[in-house]
Amino acid sequence: MNTLKSFIGGVALSLTLAGSALAAGVELNASSTGLALQGYDPVAYFTDGHPVKGSYKITTLHNEALYRFASEEHKAAFEANPEAYLPAYGGYCAFGAAMGFKFDGDPDNWKIVDDKLYLNLSDEIQAKWEEDVPGFIVKANANWTDIADKSPAELQN
Repeated sequence: MNTLKSFIGGVALSLTLAGSALAAGVELNASSTGLALQGYDPVAYFTDGHPVKGSYKITTLHNEALYRFASEEHKAAFEANPEAYLPAYGGYCAFGAAMGFKFDGDPDNWKIVDDKLYLNLSDEIQAKWEEDVPGFIVKANANWTDIADKSPAELQN
């Protein structure tokens, strides 16, 4: 019975946190419930060297988005220094940002450059981005100041 209560309590907490994350802004690539990185652990890219799904039981809110973690240690590291682990461009596609657009960042298409996590839309886009990573980062950084506060739909017009 205690296991069931713990499980239900964890689900309730997760739903409460998700509900409070509904206000994540357009500068973050989050789901309609506020879930960032499609539930992947942002710390794992740096510590494990590959994407790892986070647990719905180990979460934290940051800038009104919900992040999941694979371990309490990863959660603690994130909470101590979120900027060290947050993906560039709010988790949107780095190549898309370089082109002045916001496309979903796929957690399986990633690269760490100068201690910053970058995501891309697909394998094909990742390959294109890797043709000139430094140049695309410069372009994306310049564009981000103009597009960060715009919705992806606004940028399509």
